[in-house]
Amino acid sequence: MGTVTRSSSEVYSSDSEKGFAMNHSTSTSPELDAGAKFVLVSRGSWLHCGYHLTTSIVAPVLLTLPFSFTLLGWVGGVLWLTLAAVITFYSYNLLSVVLEYHAQLGRRQLRFRDMARDILGPGWAKYFVGPLQFAICFGTVIGGPLVGGKSLKFIYQLYNPEGSMKLYQFIIICGVITLILAQLPSFHSLRHVNMISLILSVLYATCVTIGSIYIGHSKNAPPRHYSVRGSDADQLFGVFNGISIIATTYASGIIPEIQATLAPPVKGKMLKGLCVCYSVIATTYFSVAISGYWAFGNESGASILANFIGETKPLLPKWFFLMTNIFILLQVMALTAVYLQPTNEMFETTFGDPKMGQFSMRNVVPRVVLRSLSVAAATVLAAMLPFFPDIMALFGAFGCIPLDFILPMVFYNMTFKPSKNTIMFWVNNVIAAASSILVVIGGIASIRQIVIDAKTYNLFADM
Repeated sequence: MGTVTRSSSEVYSSDSEKGFAMNHSTSTSPELDAGAKFVLVSRGSWLHCGYHLTTSIVAPVLLTLPFSFTLLGWVGGVLWLTLAAVITFYSYNLLSVVLEYHAQLGRRQLRFRDMARDILGPGWAKYFVGPLQFAICFGTVIGGPLVGGKSLKFIYQLYNPEGSMKLYQFIIICGVITLILAQLPSFHSLRHVNMISLILSVLYATCVTIGSIYIGHSKNAPPRHYSVRGSDADQLFGVFNGISIIATTYASGIIPEIQATLAPPVKGKMLKGLCVCYSVIATTYFSVAISGYWAFGNESGASILANFIGETKPLLPKWFFLMTNIFILLQVMALTAVYLQPTNEMFETTFGDPKMGQFSMRNVVPRVVLRSLSVAAATVLAAMLPFFPDIMALFGAFGCIPLDFILPMVFYNMTFKPSKNTIMFWVNNVIAAASSILVVIGGIASIRQIVIDAKTYNLFADM
């Protein structure tokens, strides 16, 4: 794939203007910018990379997969769940190969916008890729305290059903936890947190799978049907909504930043990390989607946990709900910390001084203030907009699909220029073209859903 052999003893550092890492054996190293030096420090192993990847992709959003099957049916659901896994694994590997290639040429790209600047031009980085990635990452940071707050509220109501605490209060509690995690100095410093996150995601997916199977076989099993409901128009838009939901569950949007945490030489390490991540995906996504849809059919809710409550009484013991929601609460906090990293890096690059120490007062004060303000803003927005998942579906269509399904194909073809006679050239172009169509249709379907649900929207609603 056009790789270049190099010595494993090469040392890299980052270009303060372009964000590239320069090979010391072929060029004089400029000084590191503060974002690369302090946040994207390259010390991790392939296993650490696997932890970061898993946390960035496997999240409580996987609990929506049975609902996506209600829009797609058995065949469409399983087919697209499998196809999206294959395409994203392929796509992320292409990104990794492009990053490795540029690193071997002496220009290690540490950020998504660096790839866009080097391959597409500075305008694409400044006005398209950079803002798009920021919207996805900060949107996820908003969603983190919201999902965590809902889990915390559920635990509270489980043991105190007449309690007076509101959703926004639980969101604030989760925001405080996020604020503490936001002070961890670098992406690499999250490696142990993300290892625990990986374990937690497997645990709550296992709980949901066991719960679905238990309910499906119990005497309280609800009647289930697998037909796709609604008018022809509803079914058509539902198909694209279902496709967008599944595509979003596989989304990352920070692959270059994760690869930047790898200690050089980077060759082959990202592929190993992806194998770790997709092993977890195969274990969790398919088990939750299939067991949940099997147990509840087209009555599967937006979160499958809602189906476990039943119409009159919980279908499972209280301790089960407590355990599952604690796992979700803890894992979503780690997820939020991961998606804070691009924002943290931008703050460090803009306001940090690479000539001063990482923990000097000159750098610590703006770091703590700016990170705290960003988390506070996200927490307030989460409390104001408890219907934010509808908006995230729109972000998924316009943000996740371009970053994870389209740009990797474009970057690879522009970097390696495969012949038009090769299968890879046409596979990449077909995926990019089909994904572009999906952006438009998925975006329209998401906007339509927001309009339909608008009548239930209230700021600071206690949902």
